[in-house]
Amino acid sequence: MKSLLSSLGAIALALAAIPTASAAPRSEIRIGMVSTMTTSAGAGGEATRQGIELAVEKLGGRVGGIPVRMFYEDDALQPELGKQKTEKLILEDKVDFLVGYNYSNIVLAALKPAIDSKTFLLSITGPSQLAGRQCSPYFFAVRDQNGQAPRAVGQVLNQRGIKTLYTLAPNYAAGKDMIEGVTGTFKGTVVGQDLTKWPSQLDFAAEIAKIRAAKPEAVFVFLPPQHAIQFMAQYSRAGLKGVIPIYSTYTFDGLTLPVIGNDAVGSLMSLIWAVNLDNPVNKEFVAAFQRKHGKEPSSFSAHAYDAMLLIDAAVKSVKGELDDKEKVRAALKAGTGTTRGPIRFGNNQFPIQDYHLIEVKAGESATTASARRIETIETNVQDVYAQSCPLK
Repeated sequence: MKSLLSSLGAIALALAAIPTASAAPRSEIRIGMVSTMTTSAGAGGEATRQGIELAVEKLGGRVGGIPVRMFYEDDALQPELGKQKTEKLILEDKVDFLVGYNYSNIVLAALKPAIDSKTFLLSITGPSQLAGRQCSPYFFAVRDQNGQAPRAVGQVLNQRGIKTLYTLAPNYAAGKDMIEGVTGTFKGTVVGQDLTKWPSQLDFAAEIAKIRAAKPEAVFVFLPPQHAIQFMAQYSRAGLKGVIPIYSTYTFDGLTLPVIGNDAVGSLMSLIWAVNLDNPVNKEFVAAFQRKHGKEPSSFSAHAYDAMLLIDAAVKSVKGELDDKEKVRAALKAGTGTTRGPIRFGNNQFPIQDYHLIEVKAGESATTASARRIETIETNVQDVYAQSCPLK
């Protein structure tokens, strides 16, 4: 692609050249996905695409009753490339909505073109920056703010009488949010903390040695799929499995457990979604995903599926007339039924959520461990950054 992105002036001209649509309904809805589909972090992006495609199938190739055309772009875990792909979708493909963005550093880099062009972006990650002062009417987080589920983990640690904790997460926006979240509610002592090299680090021997030496009562870990697989294998080989329990969020699911298997059994997480959540939308989604892919879905797929359901409901509500941005925004904010039940948004356009305690349980074989909701930790939670967002 020619360097249509070579200067801000060129971008501004191109944005200005986008025709102002009439009030007539669209004959086609265009949706662009940007996600990490290659590199060691690519499993999450592929799962995101699978969730979107399953939703499109469920909806009969339409959103709001209008034929949908999907555009898929790989950001290769490079923020600048993610921004460029976003600009390409807006300027060349003229998409009506943007979805995906499964890593926080990517969506933080890519948001400006969406805001400048007034294109709604529905992200399946929730950077704290965008929940607070940098919130935007054109940004919706389909998933919770990054640090909120770890805050629920901190509460569980307190309830279980854990007094000492070691924390580990990758050194990028989401990892930092996760650490800030769990340490924000944990009342004990943090005896060690590591922010690992992202995304290159797959050897955790040094960190595991430090955990062993610190002798915490528990370890909080957040790691994306390939990194989680490597860490848990090394943790088990070091003899710490079952000795120092693992608490986590967004680490053990249908992407990682078929490989990690019983090494994760007994680990506890806080999440807003689980395979066994008992509602009609989730049951249909899980069954359809298993039929198509022969395995349980991950949260990446569930949240991407939900993003498409939200767009479908919004387009239907405005009868395909997408030019009045305030009406579209209100329709998106009204929510719809999702895999975790009816969704509603706070003033910052992040979801107000229930948080569930999830336990990794053993399966019939070493590779069939599964993550299951065992109880609800707290209900109707709005993230702590919402009060800093000026949106109403």
